Amino acid sequence: MGLVAEFQIDCDALPLVSVAAAVPEASITLSLQYNHGRRPVFLATVTGGSEQAIERAFTDAYDVQEWTRIGTAGDTRRYQAMPALSFEEQLGGQVDDLDGLEALATADAIIEQITVTTDGWEQMGWFADRAAFTEFASFWQQNARFRLERLTQDTEPKPPGNGLTDRQLEALRTAYEMGHFEIPRRASLDAVAQELDISASSLSERLRRAQTQLIEETVATLWPPLPE
Repeated sequence: MGLVAEFQIDCDALPLVSVAAAVPEASITLSLQYNHGRRPVFLATVTGGSEQAIERAFTDAYDVQEWTRIGTAGDTRRYQAMPALSFEEQLGGQVDDLDGLEALATADAIIEQITVTTDGWEQMGWFADRAAFTEFASFWQQNARFRLERLTQDTEPKPPGNGLTDRQLEALRTAYEMGHFEIPRRASLDAVAQELDISASSLSERLRRAQTQLIEETVATLWPPLPE
């Protein structure tokens, strides 16, 4: 029976982490397009953050050779970025087993969602069985910091907000219970952050990522946008 896993890989050498670090208020989801030679092209969907800050971060990113904005829908922009580095140049300083990394591409798994964070990647994937997941998790446990957020059978129904991490759920619940979302607000961002014992900037990023995930699950803008 298959498994669905949600996990965090903390590795600042992963693609586009420098972009997320430069504009932490933005939410960046990433997919990899493997039909452009040995190194996949980066396809990034960015929500939030200023257009100028995001595009400056792409220009400054050490792992991006060139980028193109493909389109815009409201506060969401899509980019295609050509990698500037080989796998060895990108990850060789932190990942010893590069052959093992490439082997993961042929594992019995599908990585359905990648969210780029300031520390690494948050991912959700489907694994054919426990052995396939163990192979994947063991590799990253040996080469980076791997944190499993949720592991379920693929036949189990998904609760609303299934794509949220435990930290995002905690941030949303605490902010809601303290009245941060009420009009007028009963609790400031600083007050909620103090309750969670994190910085206001970290809380702002966590809430934005959680809200973006919920929007994508429910009322996300269709892509491409419908004609008016």
